[in-house]
Formats: sequence, structure tokens, C-alpha cells
Amino acid sequence: MPDADLRAHRLRGWLIATGVTLLAAVLRLPNLGRPHKLVFDETYYVKDAWTLLKLGYPAQWPDTPNPAFEAGDVTSYLHQASYVVHPQVGKWFIAVGEKVVGVESSVGWRISAAVAGIMLVLLVTRIGRRLMRSDWLGGVAGLLVALDGLAIVQSRTGLLDGFLALLVTAAFGALLIDRDRTAERLAALGPQVQWGPFGPHLGVRGWRLVAGVLLGLSCGVKWSGIWFVAAFGLLSVGWDAAARRRAGVPRWLTGTLLRDSVPAFVSLVLVSAVTYLASWFRWFSEPDSYLHQWAAKHPGQGVTWLPDGLNSWLHYHAQMWDFHTHLTTPHDYAAKAFTWMIQWRPTSFFYETPEPAQQRCGSDHCSQAITSLGNPLIWWLGCIAILAAIWWVVRRRDAILVAALTGLAAGWLPWFLFPERTIFTFYAIVMLPFVALLVTWTAVRFLGLNEPGARWREVVTWRRVTVIVAGGLIVLVTAFFYPIWTAAVVPFWFWQLHMWLPSWV
Repeated sequence: MPDADLRAHRLRGWLIATGVTLLAAVLRLPNLGRPHKLVFDETYYVKDAWTLLKLGYPAQWPDTPNPAFEAGDVTSYLHQASYVVHPQVGKWFIAVGEKVVGVESSVGWRISAAVAGIMLVLLVTRIGRRLMRSDWLGGVAGLLVALDGLAIVQSRTGLLDGFLALLVTAAFGALLIDRDRTAERLAALGPQVQWGPFGPHLGVRGWRLVAGVLLGLSCGVKWSGIWFVAAFGLLSVGWDAAARRRAGVPRWLTGTLLRDSVPAFVSLVLVSAVTYLASWFRWFSEPDSYLHQWAAKHPGQGVTWLPDGLNSWLHYHAQMWDFHTHLTTPHDYAAKAFTWMIQWRPTSFFYETPEPAQQRCGSDHCSQAITSLGNPLIWWLGCIAILAAIWWVVRRRDAILVAALTGLAAGWLPWFLFPERTIFTFYAIVMLPFVALLVTWTAVRFLGLNEPGARWREVVTWRRVTVIVAGGLIVLVTAFFYPIWTAAVVPFWFWQLHMWLPSWV
């Protein structure tokens, strides 16, 4: 491609990405501080982040601290460590927003999540462009994330899952860059006779190391990031095998196992583990952290050959593991993993019935809600896309769908192993980037545009109309549900119009 055409191509890609990202910002930033109340699990994470920033550890609070905290009394915490069941990275993200904007403002509680949500859209746009080799298809995938209610709600609340989604998606993008650059290196190394039967040594690669750091940070947000370490590790080695095969390496599979698997393990597994350990730096440096002194107070217990700090840290992790594997407390909004894709039981983060005289909703009965419900059309189309993708992978070995299905499986299938655990539909935010990629590429295959030389104007009319109508309906559904994703005050009857299924109430 001539230099001028290449520059124009890159400019177009960035213009599309910028436009989609700006739309994401428009949907996420206005009235970010509404409501000025701690909603759902913000009651834990926002206050934990603040004391982590001030004391170096999440601290306990007096009984019923939320009204005072919301009123600006943010100093009533106790100088006693609190038992928290998630690592610290996500709370450090929230703490940055509280430091920059101010903890007295509810915008400060949520601004980091909003930035993460906006960046997620940009990442999906660029990843889609690279994966599907199209600026426009990347834009479509990013647009689906920008328009989704689950993503919008997660971007407007100080919870952890949006940061997890950002980090694992960024790791996926880093591995995609590594895949492409590795293929370019193999192509540039010359005739296969110079390689030997197993192909060249490629060593430890920079972008794979970046992915390892990002995956380690994702585990530092929530432990569910570990499933992505395993899934992406296998995917990356599989890409190496495919690259060696395309390059004509005679014993490409053996070469991959001998020369790529160990560097991949070091870059992804070991680097992730070291990064995760390093993310606890404040816990190790602060003697008043929860259970920091456990080993010193319990000599001869735990892993005694380790230093006291690591022994205490492992004991703390054992407690966290026990909590997560035995969390079976009933909850009104608990949802089994197999229901996530159909959005059967969305999570209500906030609901109030404000006085009409104060809020002027134009009705005698008003509602103000934050319902963590994905755009139903995106997720229902996603169900069709998964079935179609599995079919095409089996029949056509579609590499794009293999990559997207791998990310989806890492975010979804592990939860089927814990059928009794209390889990929620909003955990599916980590699946959304891969759902968007699946829906986009499924539409491409439905239109037949995946074939070389295929053109939009040559597609059968009814297929074009179907895709256009589906896209238009997705936009309309986002506009329709936006008020109940963002705590707008609306008439009660208007809120009722959005409860399409009894399980949504």
C-alpha cells in the first residue's frame, strides 16, 4: 500500500474510533453524580478506596455510615482494618478519582469507572479493526459496547467489574498485536531452510509481557481474571502454532511446544503472578493492614518456611478463598450464569420513588432507577451469534470467531462451576467486548462480506435490510432504556414500560 494510502487508512481508523469513543463519553459522563447516594456495592468499594488512600488499608466504619458519608463527613472511619474479599487494584482505581475530583462529590466516586468505560469502547474499536481487518467493523463493535446498558451502568457506578473488563480487553489487544508482529517476524526471517525443522527461536516478546502485566492487574481487581490468564495463554500459543504453520515450518507443532510454550508461560503466567503480588505493595508496607501480623501472632502455623509477611498474606488469601467458595447467601437479584446472555435477571442497583412536587416528573407517582440491564437486542442477538459462531468454527475453522469465543468462554463458563454461589448478571460486563465482536462478525458472515471481493451493494437486499433494521432498533432501544440506566426521574408508568419481563422487576 502506498504511503499516502496507508496514512489515509490510519487516519480513517482513528477518526472512526474517536467518533465512537466520543459517543461513549456523551452517554456516560452527563449527570455522573446522580444520585448523590452510594448505590449497591458502592457502599463497600467507595469507602474502602477512600480509607485505602488515607490509611493504606481499607478500614472499618461506624454503624450506618452512609448518610454521613454522602453528606460529606468522610473522616468518621475507624483506625482498624476491615476484612475485604477482593484484591486492591480496583479500589486504587476508584481512589484516584476520589483524589482528583474529591471524595465529597459523587462524581469523584465514579469518574474512574467512567474513564474506564470510555476507554473500553476505544479498545474494542481498535481491537475489532485489527481482528477483522476493517476500520468500519471495528467501529461497529465499539458502537455496540458504547450503546449497551450494562456497560453504561458499570461506567456510572463505583464498582470493580468495569476495571476488570478494561484490563482483560487490553490484554487481549496486546496479544493481538503480538500475534501480528510475530507473523511479520517469521515472514521476514527468510527461507525455511535456515530455520531448521522446528523454526526459529522467538524468545520473550514485548507485547506478550504487556499482556502478562495487564492480566496480573486484572487478577488484582477480581480473582476471576485468572481464567483469562489460562484462556489467553492457550490462545496465544495457538496463534504461534498457526503462524509457524503458515510460514512453512516443517514441524510447526513440535516447534511451538519446544520454542514458544515456555516463553509464553513466563510472559503470561509468571509475569501475571509477579504483577499480582506487587499489586499488594501497600498491604505489605502497612503493618496495620488486615491480618498483616497474623504469622507473628501465630508462630508455627501456616507456611512456616515463608517470611512472616508472605505467610500472613497467604493466610488472608485462604480466608478470601473460603468466602468466595461458600458465598451462598440468598439475594433478590442473584442470577445463575446460564441466564446472563438472555439478561433474565438484571441487577437493580438503585430504586426510589421521589416526591413529584420535588422532582417534577409530571406524574403523581415518580420513579428513579439504576437497572444494570444490557441492551436486550445486543444480548439476544449475541445468543444467536454464539450458536452461529460455534457452527462456523466447527465447519469453517473461522479464526476470528475462535478468538472472540475464547474471551467469551473465559468470562462466562467458569461461573458454571459454582452453581450454588451467589452471583449476579452484571458480572457479564467482562463478556461484553467479545459479545460485540461475535455479533459484528456474525453479521458480516450473514451478509457474505467475509468472502474475498464481496461488496455491500452486491449483498441480497433482504439481508441488508435485516442488518440495517437490527442496527436501528439497537439505537432506539438504547435511547428508550437510557433513563432507567442513569437514575433519571421519570413517571412510574414510564418505568413500568421498561419491565418487559416479570423477572426484570
